[in-house]
Amino acid sequence: MAVTHADLAPSRRRCDLGSKTGAFLTILSILLGLLSFILCLISEASRSQMIWEASSGEGKVIKSECTYSSSGKIPLLSATGAFFALAMAMVIQHTYLLVAVSKADSLLAITWDPDSDFAKSLTWQAGFFFVTTWVCFAVGEILLLIGLSVESGHLKNWQMPRESCLIIRQGLFTAAGVFGLLTVFLASGLYITALRAQTHTQDQENTRRELLEASVLYASPPRSPRRTIRAVPNENPTARQDRNGITLYDYLTAFDKHTDLV
Repeated sequence: MAVTHADLAPSRRRCDLGSKTGAFLTILSILLGLLSFILCLISEASRSQMIWEASSGEGKVIKSECTYSSSGKIPLLSATGAFFALAMAMVIQHTYLLVAVSKADSLLAITWDPDSDFAKSLTWQAGFFFVTTWVCFAVGEILLLIGLSVESGHLKNWQMPRESCLIIRQGLFTAAGVFGLLTVFLASGLYITALRAQTHTQDQENTRRELLEASVLYASPPRSPRRTIRAVPNENPTARQDRNGITLYDYLTAFDKHTDLV
């Protein structure tokens, strides 16, 4: 069975970029982002609303009081699950990227050519994905914290009339879910950018190695034919090129035999 170059190449470690572990963790983070988005939609659909009621006070003065439409347990639990799902997705993705990049020797020893358009584009892409990922994550988590604080304020006595009721504006939980989706997809874009950078450096290293091997092969001088020195009777040793393995002594011996027969 023939041995190919792929068989001799070292196998990928579990924490390397482009490994099965990296693909699994990236897909897992996206699924957690989708779960966070679904939980945010549930929170948006079940959020507490304010209901105004007219009541008569002292001196038959009519005043308006408000009550909540629900206790807020369902949106509170859903928003809590969305908060932790988004946090887990962010921690998983960026922890894996940090470990994989720190163990990638090709990325740590990389030297970017300032005149290379490819290097400039990768640098801008990596910076864009890193900054926007953290911005979207921070905004999504802050919106979820606001929703949690409001919904947890009326878990008890939510049917009791009040002079003022604090509720969440429509679309807050939906916006948090959208920012959560953007967070996981931008984190995946950062992973793909790091993978492209590693592939680019590996291609450069392979090309440099092939050029070095070719230069060594063509720079070596050609080998001269091998010469041997054989001793011939009644003559001084002479240097001849050994081609067929027949010496002058063999010719003279054959000639002597031929004259004896005559």
